[in-house]
Parts: sequence; C-alpha cells; structure tokens
Amino acid sequence: MSILEKHNLQPESVFRYFEELAAIPHGSRNTKAISDYLVDFAKKHNLEHYQDEDHNVIIIKEASEGYENSDAIIIQGHMDMVCEKENDCNIDFEKEGLDLYVDGDFLKARGTTLGGDDGIAVAYALAILESDEIAHPRLEVVITVDEEIGMLGAESIDLSMLKGHKMLNIDSDVEGHFLTSCAGGMQVNTVIPVAYEDASGILYEIAVTGLEGGHSGAEIDKEHGNANILMGRVLKALATEVEYGIVSLAGGLKDNAIPRECKAELLVAEADAVRLEEMLTAMSNVFANEFMASDKGVKVVFEDKGETDIPVLTIGAQEKVIFYLRNVPNGVQHMSRVMPGLVETSLNLGIMELKDGALNCVTSVRSSVSTRKNDLADKLVYLAEFLGGDATIEGDYPAWEYKADSDIRETISSVYKELFDEEPVFEAIHAGLECGLLSGKIENLDCVSFGPNNYDIHTPKERLSISSTEKIWKLLIEFLKRCK
Repeated sequence: MSILEKHNLQPESVFRYFEELAAIPHGSRNTKAISDYLVDFAKKHNLEHYQDEDHNVIIIKEASEGYENSDAIIIQGHMDMVCEKENDCNIDFEKEGLDLYVDGDFLKARGTTLGGDDGIAVAYALAILESDEIAHPRLEVVITVDEEIGMLGAESIDLSMLKGHKMLNIDSDVEGHFLTSCAGGMQVNTVIPVAYEDASGILYEIAVTGLEGGHSGAEIDKEHGNANILMGRVLKALATEVEYGIVSLAGGLKDNAIPRECKAELLVAEADAVRLEEMLTAMSNVFANEFMASDKGVKVVFEDKGETDIPVLTIGAQEKVIFYLRNVPNGVQHMSRVMPGLVETSLNLGIMELKDGALNCVTSVRSSVSTRKNDLADKLVYLAEFLGGDATIEGDYPAWEYKADSDIRETISSVYKELFDEEPVFEAIHAGLECGLLSGKIENLDCVSFGPNNYDIHTPKERLSISSTEKIWKLLIEFLKRCK
C-alpha cells in the first residue's frame, strides 16, 4: 500500500505524483530518468512538450474554454534534489528511490532528504496539467535540471517557444511568504596540490560531527557550524602541541549545504597519543560550549585504529592545508543596509577533500551585490594561487532584481488574503532562485516565488507540511481561475 493510500493525503493528485517522483533517483547530475518520466507524462496526456540535451523539460497546455485571450502563465521549478543522508542510511541515491513516511502533519523520507525542494513544484505542475476541471489560461510548465549545483539547467534552457511573461516559481519553503528578489551566486572550485611521504605511527580516525547543517542560502544567518571550518580549527590546535601527519580529510557533500560532518585520519607517534586524545576531548567541549544554541549535538569523536605504515602529507603540504582552512572566508560577510535583517553577501565551504594529490574544495558564493560576489571570488582565487593552487568559477548566475510594478504579485496577494484571511509577506531572500537567470531570457518577466512549508531542506531532517501543501494547492487553483 502506498503512502498516499495509507494516509489518504490531500490533494490526492499532488501527493500521488510526488510519490511517483520520489521513487525515481533524481539527484543533481542524475536527472535523465525523471526527465524521461516527465516526457512520458506529456505524451500520455497529449501535451506539447520539449526535452533538450541537458534533460530540461517544457510542457505546454492550451487555455481552457473562456481563457483563450488571457495571458499565458509559466509554472516553474526544478527536478533535481540535494541528496544527503544519515551515516547509518545505506541508500544508493544513484539507483534507489526514497522511503517516504508520514509523521503527523509531515511527509518525510527515512534517513535522507525528502526532495520537497523542489519535487513539490513538479508534483503541483503535473496535477494541474492532468486535470480537465481546473480553469486556466495557457500553461507553460518549465522544469529545469541541476538547479542545486549552480542553476545549470536555467542557464542552458531555450525558452523561445514560450509566450508567457508571467511566472510562478514554486521553489520557496515558507507558506505565506512570497519572494520578489534574490541574491546572485556562483560556485568556486579550488585545487591546491599536495605531496605525501611514507610514515609510521598510530592511526587515529577523528570526526567533527553532530552539526545541524542546512541550506547555505536560507540557513546561513543561523550561524550553524561548518564542519570543514571546525576541522581546520582542530588541526591547527593539535599542531601547536602534537606532531602528526594527515592521512585523509573529507567533509561535506554539496556546495550549497552547510557541512554537518568532516572526517580525518591522522598518524601520530605513540608518545603523542595521550596528548592528542586530551586535546580532541578539549576541542569537543569548546565546540559544545560555543554552539550550544545553534548546534547542540556537535562533538569531536575519535578512535585509535592501531599502528600502521601509511603515506601522510609532507610538512609543507600539511601547513598549506591548515593555512587554507584557517584563513578561507566562510559564512555571512555582509548584511544588507537596504533591507534590515537580510544577508547580503555570504559563502559556504560545502565540500572539502584530499583527493588525487590535491586539496579539493567547492564553495558556494552568494550576494545581491554583484561587485561583492566577485570580490569574494577574487579572494578565493588569490588564496588558492598564494598556496600554489588554482580556483575556477562555474554556475555564475545573476541576482533577481525587485520589480516595482507587478500584476502577478498584486493578483496572488489578493487571492491569498481572500482565501485565508491572512496578510501575505513579500520579501527578498539570500538563497538563489532561477528567476534571475530566466528574467534574462524572457523580456519583461513578471514573477513571484512561493511554496508550502518545508523545513530543514538539504538535510535528512527535511519535512514537508501536508496541510500547507493543500493550502498552496488551493491558492494555485484560485489564482489560475482569476487569470481570465
């Protein structure tokens, strides 16, 4: 029995499609299967559709009776999800679907991210396209790939076949909050060459773990600890009193997810083992005190794996690694002076790993001020070059600028107030949205971003509110009805 049948989730069609989508692996760069699923849906319902070589999909449904002369509406979201899991979860994201379950008002996935970001947008769109009862103007559904790794699909997609200039981006996660602008961003990939030498000693596995993590745009202001940065503190502190060699180092899975865990293997002489353990315990206590409000589960754990002969970083290479981790900027850099409380500029060291003879780092940079975004990128490049490495930029996308006059904003505001007797909130967001890139492809694009309550996205704690999903469904249907 499916989750839908077991719990009678409403709206039925939305959760039915969400369950089907969740059964298909669809992490970033692994979207062909879900893209083909969308094409099959369009064929089944005799809808005009387009699929490009990157697997972006556009599905078009002509206006229902009486709406032929209405402006077309673009419904937009992305098909890829961030694949994060708990340490004891054995899912293979490349081949396996998610294990959904209901917990009170929430839909969750066991041990993994849920993919409500942005599977719910796709589910809404399919449910609307399927229906013969919903009144609507011409619908142009745009579902992109690889949004989570730099909005690559939005950058490459051809939208020349579209007629609409009004867009609903369903990629936000606070019900009743409608986004009208967002930061721009980019991904900076750093490679710093390192060298190894043979060594003997006691091997220790250590980890900075128990952190909350979160979306590096939406959650960066919460000051959650970054496991990669904290590991840099641990390594620097140890180096003041203990001689050790770094065997391995790895933390984080996605550039736009704040790393929850970082692991290292260190080789130490037997004479230094006791002091190493004492210092690791002390650092664990330091972190527990510093992050008691934001990451109450943080700790440093370690295990003695016994004596071994194994390559470690040379002294010079180890110094470069520690220097980088202690000096690379991370977190909030500037707050907006225009919109109090809004983060203007930030960055997140999302992925860090010793691999293929180099320290490889991937950092997500965000800012609503393009010059400050570029300035941060310059800092990262300069730091990498200073240490004998290099840094490259990809996925550079523009900010979505606020539009003073917006018909779509006025309409959805009116509908929301009438349906729920609540005042909608219109605001900017520090996280990136595809609206900026798409605004550059569609002349005079008028758009708004919104969605149901979805908590702790980009973490295995992600949970989608069932009641809020139904509420936003009602908003969508009534909005389309008002577009006559």
